[in-house]
Parts: sequence; C-alpha cells; structure tokens
Amino acid sequence: MDWIQNIRMVTRYEDKEYDLEKELKELDDTTATPEEIAEYRTHERDATKVACIMMATMIAELQKSYEDYYPFEIHQDLMERYHQSARQEQYEIISSMITTRMKDGESITRHMQKMQRYVDRLQKLNVNFPEELAIDIILHSLPSCYDQFRITYHMNKEEVTLSKLQGLLKTAESGLKGMSVVTPTPTTTPVLFIGQGNGKKRKNPSKGTKGKSLDDSSSIGTKGGSATPYVIPKDVDCFYCQNKGHWKRNYPNYLQDVKDGKVKPSHAGPKNK
Repeated sequence: MDWIQNIRMVTRYEDKEYDLEKELKELDDTTATPEEIAEYRTHERDATKVACIMMATMIAELQKSYEDYYPFEIHQDLMERYHQSARQEQYEIISSMITTRMKDGESITRHMQKMQRYVDRLQKLNVNFPEELAIDIILHSLPSCYDQFRITYHMNKEEVTLSKLQGLLKTAESGLKGMSVVTPTPTTTPVLFIGQGNGKKRKNPSKGTKGKSLDDSSSIGTKGGSATPYVIPKDVDCFYCQNKGHWKRNYPNYLQDVKDGKVKPSHAGPKNK
C-alpha cells in the first residue's frame, strides 16, 4: 500500500494517474475513428511510461511476473494478491486505535501524534475513515482530567479538524499544568489522633482511683475520690430463686419463665440483679 501510494503521487504529478484505473483496450483499426486511434496511442504511450516506473521500483521477483503487463493489470493483480493482508492490517490498526488510552502525565502532543499515525495509515489503505469518527475515538482515549474539556467540546457546535483539535488539547494541557493542588490545613486535631494537638488530654477513668478496673477490681474511682463497692454474684442472693452464685438476669429458669410468659421481664437495675 505504501508502494502504490508513492506510484500514485508520481503519476499524478505527470498527469498519468488514470493509467492505474483505466484499462487499455485494443482497437479495431477497420472501425475506429481517427480520434479514437489518437486517444489510444496517447494512452498506450502513457501506460508504457507508468509501467516502466512501476517495474523499476519493484523487487526482482515481481518484475519477472509483470514484465509484459500494463499499469491497470499490474495494479489489479497486486490488489488481489495482497488484499487479505491489507484487510488484516486495517483490522489491527482500528483495534489498536480504539484500545489506546493516554496515560496520566503523558504529553498530549505525543499522544496525538500516535493517533494521527493510525489515521494516516488507514488513509493509505484506502479505508473510508471519517475525521469525525477519529476525533470521537481520540476524545474517548483521554484520561479523566480532560472530562471538562470533553463536556465543553460537545457543547460547542463548531466543527473542528484533527489539527485544530490538537491545538485545543494543547491549550487545555497548559491549563491543567497551571493548576496548583491546594492541600487543606486542618484547623482542629483529627479525632483519630488522640493525645496530639493543643487541646487537653482526656483523663483515663481507670486512673486517679485507688481501685482497679471493672475486670479485676472490687471498686471504681468516682469524682471526689470516693469508691463504690463492686459486688460479685457469689456474695448476694438471687432475687428470683434466693440462691447465691448468679444474677437474676442470667438465671436460666428465670429466662425460661419469661419466655413461657409465666413472669413479666423486669428492667435491669439494682433490685433486679
């Protein structure tokens, strides 16, 4: 495809590109008009020159195959030979294009150059690839920091080209780089940072008393330095069965009677232990 593109540029410059698309057909000298004969000879002369250019730029193996061919036949045969590989290349290019994502911190210019190469390659393969579709794919490939740019672009009704889109994205990139990230300064000490900051430390209720903690002590410190005895079950009678060794609220028979509706449950309190 690159080769035929170069051939087209040369023949277009010489006004002989039509030799690639128009077949040179033999004329019947007995019925042809002078104008048709003159047109045929001009076409034959141009086709011979174009064929020479094509042969001179081929590898030796192909030169032997097309030595007696005119440009139209050479072009058609090459298209039939390599159409399948061109179709596969088209698929690979489009697949790469729609899966490409711009990385955070990557230059927008570099990213656009990569996407432009995909578009140029599709054009060389004679793929009808609208520029609007290319722009949509490029916008989709941008990272989340360009979300506002995408919204503004879709709200704007003005049509842009790929080159103009690159300029707009370059401006947007400059704006993103100019934004400074402001880190908020906390005015109060976070709750999780216990014991830090300028505030007073909260007193530990287990300190400042002569007794021990609830788990292994017989008293709890209270304001004013007084202590309230902590009674253990083995020292008192159960208010339900009058036996020692357990509280009423934990007594299995009491709990079962409440469940069966024989007694009404009492709220937790000093008298319901």
